[in-house]
Amino acid sequence: MAYNANKDLKLYYSIGEVAAMFDVNESLLRFWEKEFPIIKPKKNAKGTRQYRKEDLDNIRLIYHLVKEKGMTLPGARQKLKDNKEQTIKTFDVITRLQEIKEELLTIKRELDVI
Repeated sequence: MAYNANKDLKLYYSIGEVAAMFDVNESLLRFWEKEFPIIKPKKNAKGTRQYRKEDLDNIRLIYHLVKEKGMTLPGARQKLKDNKEQTIKTFDVITRLQEIKEELLTIKRELDVI
């Protein structure tokens, strides 16, 4: 998954951009929008979705629960309903540990070259 919240500078993203960030179809994002009330993209007069950083963070969390952890949609929805804050904290810790792992592997590769 290519999405990284720290590198994003735009205020709004199109559904195509968001789909590309998560390597999913636009139809999946529209489906998740119906299934998870925490995804609320702004819509302009033409009905075009405009996703904010908050929407991206919520999609990232749902992506983690459904695609990476293999939870069912009802299971993910219940987890977010019951304990959203703890779920977010746990996901943030996992994300940071993955970043640290990548940093350490990069250092190891650099040291192996020496």
